[in-house]
Amino acid sequence: MKLLHTADWHLGKTLKGQNLLDDQEFILKEIFKIIDEEKPDAILIAGDVYDRGVPPAEAVNLFDETLNKLAEKKIPTLIIAGNHDSTTRLNFGSKLFERQKIFIASKLADEPAQVVLEDKFGEIYFSLIPYFEPGEIRAKFFGEDSERLTYNAANKFYVDLARKKIPAGKRSVAMAHVFLTGGEESESERKFVGGAANVDAQIFNDYDYVALGHLHRPQKYYSGSPLKYSFDEANHKKSVTIVNIFDKEDDVVIKKIPLTPRRDVRVETGTLAELRKIPRTEDYICARLTERVINPQDKLANIFPHLLSVEFDLPHENFSDNAPKQFREGGSHLDYFADFFKDQTGEDLNEEYREAMGEFLSKIGKEE
Repeated sequence: MKLLHTADWHLGKTLKGQNLLDDQEFILKEIFKIIDEEKPDAILIAGDVYDRGVPPAEAVNLFDETLNKLAEKKIPTLIIAGNHDSTTRLNFGSKLFERQKIFIASKLADEPAQVVLEDKFGEIYFSLIPYFEPGEIRAKFFGEDSERLTYNAANKFYVDLARKKIPAGKRSVAMAHVFLTGGEESESERKFVGGAANVDAQIFNDYDYVALGHLHRPQKYYSGSPLKYSFDEANHKKSVTIVNIFDKEDDVVIKKIPLTPRRDVRVETGTLAELRKIPRTEDYICARLTERVINPQDKLANIFPHLLSVEFDLPHENFSDNAPKQFREGGSHLDYFADFFKDQTGEDLNEEYREAMGEFLSKIGKEE
């Protein structure tokens, strides 16, 4: 059986205020091209369909259109909720969708959701394990007076419960939205304190394949997000995962198929002169300047029309924040500012900054 594993679409997400819906619509078309070429027997969407619990209407419409296209292709599609999804909203219409072979598991159930598909080798059992908080497992299965559970203990309990429904010797696939210990994180993922949310990969050992969501970098068990959702992800190679599961005695064969976005997400580092030598691009850019520049957005707008962020990566002298500040006596306001600037940055105020600040201070003096 051939599976297409994807996750973390985050429909409705923005990047530094930039609406990404057009980019998401574009990348979903890319995924549909892969579906047409690879002809998978089932599609797995491992959580975080939306970026927030109350997604914008345009994001809901895009997902609605996507589900309709999948239903037209008559490919079984299995979907679970992630930590960004609203379980109630994602669950809407799920009973009706089952008639179109679209299976959605967004909430905890007394018995974990299970879908059974069949190929020439027999049945494959799919355990659909949506994201949940440990307290939900505790309240539903043990009562409020019971001991608190860790994320690992809660997930192990629910996975073990799912395994009870799978006959011995049958092939099986787990879908979940968790952070496995040792996974590589990105800035755009919702952070938890310390390692509190960590889950041990061993709880999934009895499955032939584990389709996870939550981490945006493609890696073992994770398909990753289809788009770069932070500049921290600029070096990611986004993809979907194609999984071939053969007979029980055969290996599972996995391959990554790269995705090409409408616009890339890039970090460009250098002086202003160096950045201005870069060919004009429509990509989303974070400019990391190695020198102080006044109004860098204006000076880079022609080259980077989608400049979303400017950062300064400056060499600092070794000085302590707690060291006594020594400022010259009897200087002008501009001299005091120059001393303050050097104290804060470790650099001398350059001529461009000095001239601009001089004009500003002169204007203030006239107004007074």
